[in-house]
Amino acid sequence: MSWLLFMDESGHDHKTMPYEVRGGVAFHARKLWPFVQAVQRLELSAFGGELAQFKKASELKGAKLLDKDRYNWAAQDAWIDPEARRKHSRGFMTKGLEKKAPTREEFTAYGQACLEMARGIFQLSLDYDAVLFAAAIPCGSKPNPDDPPSDLLRKDHVFLLERYFYFLEREQQHGLFVMDETEKTADRRFVRKLHSYFVKTEKGRQRTQWIVPSPLFVSSDMTSAVQAADLCIYCVNWGFRLPTLGMSGEVREEIASEFGPLLSRLKFVGDGYWEGKVFKSYGMEFEPDPHLMEKK
Repeated sequence: MSWLLFMDESGHDHKTMPYEVRGGVAFHARKLWPFVQAVQRLELSAFGGELAQFKKASELKGAKLLDKDRYNWAAQDAWIDPEARRKHSRGFMTKGLEKKAPTREEFTAYGQACLEMARGIFQLSLDYDAVLFAAAIPCGSKPNPDDPPSDLLRKDHVFLLERYFYFLEREQQHGLFVMDETEKTADRRFVRKLHSYFVKTEKGRQRTQWIVPSPLFVSSDMTSAVQAADLCIYCVNWGFRLPTLGMSGEVREEIASEFGPLLSRLKFVGDGYWEGKVFKSYGMEFEPDPHLMEKK
């Protein structure tokens, strides 16, 4: 059996997020389908229907579920009974299709449903032993314009592969990447750099012992595990900081206080090694200058 690391990214549009984060959550193949089924049940329990039927499949992304408006809607009235919440959430979504204005109660119910969904995905990720890996860099970080074009992976991507390798080596099982489709040109560019890393560098060749170097691409709105990755990476961007490494960007306290501790529980913690020395390795990393890579 093997592990599948479902990957996504956050902040790469350079618009509103404090960092660029790439990473994801790994599920053992044995637990993936039960997790997917549990997320489907959670969606019905939270919203009273499947969002895709209301043309809201993208609402399962972190930027939607934990949008500031959702928090404001959820907090404008007392917490609603689950059955009533589902009824009014369906009303909210139906009126969206009909282009009608929802009632205050429907706004409240939908906001609370979004928070219930986000909390539930985190809990299910813990229940099904998901493992989080993420690497952040400053937003808008670019290579030195005087440097020649490189086919090397950025340092943050290499760190991400390194931690995934340490985890797989500990588990003595192989691992694959499952990536969210973004833009084909960017996807191909990233795959070329992955190929160069695994073929042309000593460490990359070593890590193919456990990492299958060919990623799979899927559409995020069709894959519950990629949606879980999206939610986790979004929360890393807004609610997880490594101040000792200089990671001091803007924080949304409502995300940091509730989801920050859950991220810490999900992240990989294990042993790494460098030049014969063993050290504690963590699944979340911040790299202030990701373009300074050595070709090894």
